[in-house]
Amino acid sequence: MVLPYLLTLPTHGAPDHGWLSVAEPPDLPFAVRRSYWTYGVPTGHGRGRHGHRTLEQLLVAVSGELRVTLEGPTFARHTFLLTHPDQALYVPPGHWHEVVFGTKAVLLALASHEYDEADYVR
Repeated sequence: MVLPYLLTLPTHGAPDHGWLSVAEPPDLPFAVRRSYWTYGVPTGHGRGRHGHRTLEQLLVAVSGELRVTLEGPTFARHTFLLTHPDQALYVPPGHWHEVVFGTKAVLLALASHEYDEADYVR
C-alpha cells in the first residue's frame, strides 16, 4: 500500500523578482488529466470528506494554509499542514480526505483522471 507523502516542486526565482513553481513530468507521481481549484471557503470550514477508489491527487496550497487529514484503508490517519505553494501532498487511491481551509486559502488539485462520480467513496 502506498502512503501519502509531501513532495517539493521545482521552484525558480528570487526574493526580489518572485517565484515560479512547476508541476510537470518527471517530477510528478502520475500524469495529470484534470486540475481544479477551490477558494472562498470560510476560515475553519472543511471540504472533501470523501475518498476515491482509483484516483490519485496532488494537493497544493497556492495561497494561505490548508490542514489535510487523510485516513487510509487500514484506518491509519495522517495530518499534513500545507503552507507553501511549492509543496504538494500526494493522496493515493483509497484514502478518505478532509481539507480545512485557513484565511483566504486556495487549494489547487491535480488529478490522475477526469471527474467520475462512480470513483467516489462517500
